[in-house]
Amino acid sequence: MEYTKLGRTGLDVSRICLGCMGFGDSQRWVHKWVLDEDASRPVIRKALELGINFFDTANVYSLGRSEEIVGRALKDFANRDEVVIATKVHGTMREGPNGGGLSRKGILSEIDRSLERLGTDYVDLYQIHRWDSTTPIEETMEALHDVVKAGKARYIGASAMWTWQFQRALHVAERQGWTRFVSMQNHLNLIYREEEREMLPLCREEGVGVIPYSPLAGGRLTRDVGVEGTLRAETDQVARMKYDATVDQDRVIVERVAELAKRYGVSRACLALAWLLQKSPVTAPIVGATKISHLEEAALALDVKLTAEDVAYLEEPYVPHVIVGHR
Repeated sequence: MEYTKLGRTGLDVSRICLGCMGFGDSQRWVHKWVLDEDASRPVIRKALELGINFFDTANVYSLGRSEEIVGRALKDFANRDEVVIATKVHGTMREGPNGGGLSRKGILSEIDRSLERLGTDYVDLYQIHRWDSTTPIEETMEALHDVVKAGKARYIGASAMWTWQFQRALHVAERQGWTRFVSMQNHLNLIYREEEREMLPLCREEGVGVIPYSPLAGGRLTRDVGVEGTLRAETDQVARMKYDATVDQDRVIVERVAELAKRYGVSRACLALAWLLQKSPVTAPIVGATKISHLEEAALALDVKLTAEDVAYLEEPYVPHVIVGHR
């Protein structure tokens, strides 16, 4: 495993992050393909054996169940000081007023609940899951600053928003002397590259680490177009919303991934992740592994060094896509 700093921080993270949305309770969550606790634990253990020290979850994943599973597994299998635990806040956790969002009340309440579920005194990275247009960003940033100063989070990050929103949040924190975001968890893969227009250049300029989600486009980059074959592929309506409308435009890219993967003697998933790993300023793709083989393929991607010609060949067919993921 390779390690790198998260943005301009001194925090060492593995170049592969295990995304933990797939661990939870299918009865409590929109995704019916998630693994229960017994099935999740071997995947988490394997991640640690491979040297992965970076784990990303959220309060809203299975309404807290993911945090519980991850927290118990890491307590049993790892030294807390050696792992980096990231979680997120924003999603609706209960019906009624103040059940979600990024108000001061919501953030200060949800961090405590996340810590309780994770079974830890602090998280290493506390991220806002989305932008909250109903709460002043000044209120949100001050509350996050107070979470850090209280010792409940070491760093803060953001996810999936317009670049002007992220810039505004960075500016507010700098102007007030509050804790700044050190990471951006955004939507980026070979068939969705809209973040390259403004967000990635901003992150490079500001020294913000990028930890992309959906690096394999919900599996679209790992198989021929039109092939389903998994419960997730058949039932993941969020992925369908993101990718079904552009299947024809994306087909040639999927075919080129398959072609280069064969040439390099690796899986398509490995090849697609290798492309992300060479993209500046990507720190660590978030791999939503639900099988041990998914992790093994991800780890192998670190050994694949694409040439400039290969990168250009993969990127050349891309056409602009409608923005998805911010809302």
